[in-house]
Amino acid sequence: MEPITLSLSLILPIFLIALIFYAFKPKSSKKYNLPPGSFGWPIIGETLGFMNEAHEKWIGDRMKKYSSKIFKTRVLGENMVVLCGAAGHKFVAANEEKLFIAWRPESMQKLFRSSYQKDAKAPQSRKTETQITKAPGFIKPEALVKYAEAMDAIVDKHFKTYWEGKEVVEVHHLSQVMVLQLAGRFFLGIGDDARIEKIAKLMDKMMLALHITPINYPGSTFNQAMKATNALRDDLQLLIKEKKAAFANGAKPQDILSYLIVSADPATGQSQPDHVIADKIMGLLAAAFNSPSMTNAFLMKYLANNPKVFDKVRAEQMEIANSKKPGETLNWEDFQKMKYSWNVALEVMRIVPPLQGTFREAAADFTYEGYTIPKGWKVYWTVSTTNFDSNIFEAPEEFDPTRFEKSTPPPYTNIPFGSGPRMCPGMDYARLQTLTFIHHVVKRFKLEVVDPNFKVLGGLNPIPIEGLHIRLQNISA
Repeated sequence: MEPITLSLSLILPIFLIALIFYAFKPKSSKKYNLPPGSFGWPIIGETLGFMNEAHEKWIGDRMKKYSSKIFKTRVLGENMVVLCGAAGHKFVAANEEKLFIAWRPESMQKLFRSSYQKDAKAPQSRKTETQITKAPGFIKPEALVKYAEAMDAIVDKHFKTYWEGKEVVEVHHLSQVMVLQLAGRFFLGIGDDARIEKIAKLMDKMMLALHITPINYPGSTFNQAMKATNALRDDLQLLIKEKKAAFANGAKPQDILSYLIVSADPATGQSQPDHVIADKIMGLLAAAFNSPSMTNAFLMKYLANNPKVFDKVRAEQMEIANSKKPGETLNWEDFQKMKYSWNVALEVMRIVPPLQGTFREAAADFTYEGYTIPKGWKVYWTVSTTNFDSNIFEAPEEFDPTRFEKSTPPPYTNIPFGSGPRMCPGMDYARLQTLTFIHHVVKRFKLEVVDPNFKVLGGLNPIPIEGLHIRLQNISA
């Protein structure tokens, strides 16, 4: 895996096109008091740095140069403003559905909207976006109580299959497999490990192309991602046909995919075509796949590098484990006792946010900090502008899970699951699977990072470029 870059052979033609484009581009007569900042190079803007540099540095450099509250740029082919700090987070959350609408980069639109869709660039309606999250009995708290025991059993089997007996494991990939084993059970209703492994490999290729310029030439990162997307969509549509056949033989819907098959599209009131269902499930799988697997991987790094933290987490988890009868699984009450373990996860997500930020589109002209942002411009809020603010978090560069015991961070400062109306609806589900993962790791192993200088992809997704390899020492009781 290599960092995503544009070669000179691509950049030079772009410059020639840009010169022609700007020479004949009509000038707008409407004047705006735009925020400070730079649009960068013609056409490509500042996309190269946005995709490849460490995100907190890229954002931080511009905050120092232009404004600590707001600046303009051009990335991913769009004029964009970046809203910084807790005030920026709050402004976006308070104005969802008023000033802002959902927007995804063109790369994501092409990956997650099938060619059957009439307008692949049109954002999905709010009703469509919330159909899955409002599905009865799947990711609501009452469902999660039921998931706890099944989740523990699945993760236990995962560790017996993929971890035990190994000297060194690549924890990012194995975490991807684990979160998909859980999603396969609860979202898709499948338990075939070979099928899950195939989906994990396809989705890994897709994740590399979420926020890049969608240049689709043979061998490019985006080209490989599109091939993986098409293969995954074909596999999901085959699964949909299998489920429909099972329904015809009297089977009952017991997972989210089945629910989508039997329910009407909230936007049309009609039954949903297979390709539309596949697209929705792909989006759900991506949300359940990318961020949790990165969080779990970096958890291993910080537990390995902080023995005192590891010992305290293990003590908490072993107290729970020792209270169980032989063969007894974790239950909902056990997870409520894992307070320190969850603080460790929160601290990992503060230092290495699984998603560095997210995008919106201005639904109308609006004013912020005295500047006017035109309708249609894209808006980006980024978590790094608060996570490393020393005015919010004392000694922000230090790994200190106890900071969450001492005080609760102010609102809109540490928001790994977003905020406001679009807060991640799977937050409680993610918490459950992360704590289950921690429980089974620290019960079994001590950890050592094989390469302390392993490289991490820049941009929005901090993916270990060549994986994160951990040496295991068995300490099972």
